[in-house]
Amino acid sequence: MSAAAASRPVVGITTYEDRARWGDWDQLAELLPASYVRSVERAGAVPVLIPVQDLTPGDALNLVSRLDGLVVAGGPDVAPARYGAERHSETSEPTESRSRRDATEIALIEAVTARPTPTLAICRGMQLLNVARGGSLVQHLPDVAEGEHGGTPGGFGSHVVQLEGGSLLAKAAGWQRATVPTRHHQAIDPAGLGRDLLAVAFAEDGTIEAVEDRSVPFLVGVQWHPEAGDDPRLFLALVEAARSAMVARRGG
Repeated sequence: MSAAAASRPVVGITTYEDRARWGDWDQLAELLPASYVRSVERAGAVPVLIPVQDLTPGDALNLVSRLDGLVVAGGPDVAPARYGAERHSETSEPTESRSRRDATEIALIEAVTARPTPTLAICRGMQLLNVARGGSLVQHLPDVAEGEHGGTPGGFGSHVVQLEGGSLLAKAAGWQRATVPTRHHQAIDPAGLGRDLLAVAFAEDGTIEAVEDRSVPFLVGVQWHPEAGDDPRLFLALVEAARSAMVARRGG
C-alpha cells in the first residue's frame, strides 16, 4: 500500500463565530459542536476546523487545495439579502459575525465547485449551498408546510425522510426511507433550486431534505443532522470520497 493510501484524509469543517462563556472568559469565539468533529474522526479522517475569515477567491482555492474533503456545518439563518429577499419576522437578524460566516462559507462552496472536492453540507450548510448556486429559501416552514421540523430547546426532533432511488445520496446512506434527527425552520424553496442541484430527498410534507450535484464526484447537502444521529454512513461515504481524492491528488 502506498503512503498516500495508508494515511488518513484531511476534512475541513466550518465553524460558528459567536459569543461564548467558559471559565472566566466571555468573548467572541470560534465554535463547533464536538459531534461534527467526532463524526469525521470516527469515519476515518483527520478533522480540521475552518474559522470564519475574510477569503478572496484565491484564498479559498488555496485553502481547499490543502483539504481532501469539506463539511459545511449547520447554524443560524442565512441572511435573506444573500438571495434577494426581505427578512421574515421569524428569521434571525443578521449580525456582523454571521454575515462574515455567510461570506466565508460561500467562498468555500465556490472553491469546491471550481476545484471539485468531496463536500457534505448539513442543514444551514445545504441552505447556503443552494443560495451560493443562485437559489432561494423558504424563510419559515410553518407558513407553508404541515410537517414537524423543529426540535426541542437545545436539542433535536425527528421526522421521516424518503430518498430518491439511484441517487448518490441513497447509495451513500444505504437506505431510502428512515427517521432522521432534525432541527430547522427554513428550507430550500422548491421554486428556487440552485444551479446544477437536484432535489433527491423529501419529508412527508414535501419539504426538500437533500440535494446533490452529479457533475462532481461527491457534493451532497442534507437538511437533517447526521452528526446528531447514530448512523455513520454519510460521513463514511464522505471520507471514502475524500480518501480517493487524496490518493489522486498525491499521485497514488
